[in-house]
Amino acid sequence: MSRRVLIVGGAGYIGGHCARELEESGIEVVVFDNLSTGHREAVRSELIVGDIRDRDALQKTFAAKPYDAVMHFAAKALVGESVQHPLRYYDVNVGGTATLLTAMQNAGIHHFVFSSTCAVYGEPDYLPLDEDHPKNPVSPYGESKLIVEQMLDAARAKEDFHVASLRYFNASGAHPDGSMGESHDPETHLIPLALQARLGLRPELKLFGRDYDTRDGTCIRDYIHVCDLAVAHRLALLHLWEGNRGRAWNLGTGMGTSVLEVLDAVKTVTGKAVPCSDAPRRAGDPPGLYAAANKAEEDLGWKASRNQIEQIVADAWAWIQNPRY
Repeated sequence: MSRRVLIVGGAGYIGGHCARELEESGIEVVVFDNLSTGHREAVRSELIVGDIRDRDALQKTFAAKPYDAVMHFAAKALVGESVQHPLRYYDVNVGGTATLLTAMQNAGIHHFVFSSTCAVYGEPDYLPLDEDHPKNPVSPYGESKLIVEQMLDAARAKEDFHVASLRYFNASGAHPDGSMGESHDPETHLIPLALQARLGLRPELKLFGRDYDTRDGTCIRDYIHVCDLAVAHRLALLHLWEGNRGRAWNLGTGMGTSVLEVLDAVKTVTGKAVPCSDAPRRAGDPPGLYAAANKAEEDLGWKASRNQIEQIVADAWAWIQNPRY
């Protein structure tokens, strides 16, 4: 008998790719999403339109059919917006998750995979960042994700939950077949911004700072292909189903790529340079952020396989030229 998983936020960028990964591995998927930032067109399975803060909607969902686990991607995720409107982030990210967990518990569901973030670490004390690095988030977004992780630690320790918290770095790319990709409004991620500027769909790209203490003066980040993230979520779920209690894992390539190296990759893939101009540093942008992801390899058997920046850019380029939604 097939297992069934509720994917909360499964109409979004990462949640949608994870839903497809589970479906193609033979797991039945139901998506629960309020479509505030997700896309109905990204969902290939059953879709329930609802909000994680709506306890009645969740209880009805869990009463309608049995579920073996929940994957949770529904969150507000714009760092700058979180600074301006922190209560919105605590309401959705923290309050919504507490409501979801309570509804799960009432329904007897105790396996949970959580979409977390490297933003829980804040400014790095050392690189690469491992899971034991101090947690000092610098935005309400990062703080809200850390509070949820702490709540999940308590649920694992005291409420019989099996929980995987997956802290990923810079999710990037698109499905290689061109059927799924990034479609955010507003868009804040470097690769789609660069590709849109390359196509003339937006003004020239702003390059925020060329004077960092890095190999070329620009910020270095860990760009992880969204399909690699999807595989990691499936493996984390199987790990929990095998009886493991779970923990937090970093998901990254372990390699840093600078802004200029991303722009070079865009030029290589598309045959034309990205129009850009220099701008001052942004407050709170550390020079480097990249992962130590060896624990995910040791525990889950997972390692990023699509880790060449040109491949990530090429998949994103195919999508952005012909987006389906």
